Amino acid sequence: MPKLTIVAFDGTRFDLDVDQGSTVMENAVRNSVPGIEAECGGACACATCHVYVDDEWTDRVGPPEAMEEDMLDFAFDVRPTSRLSCQIRMKAALDGLIVRVPERQA
Repeated sequence: MPKLTIVAFDGTRFDLDVDQGSTVMENAVRNSVPGIEAECGGACACATCHVYVDDEWTDRVGPPEAMEEDMLDFAFDVRPTSRLSCQIRMKAALDGLIVRVPERQA
């Protein structure tokens, strides 16, 4: 079971054991992480599950695909490490992944 850490904007850490194949967004919603609104339910049709991937993980997580990049245009304070958490599927290679929630969602 991979481990995932989501750090809320206020610094609260959510250290989670998650199922392989689940998304970061699903785990954030399931664990009531503040700041992850997920209005579209994971359909990559909004930007309300925006997160920042920690620098040490960006290569392993990979870049966003075209549709996700388009949605990130609507996110607040987009950075080079920005991703939509609904598009990051947990797998063994992401065991220990750390993401941070921005100050607010779009």
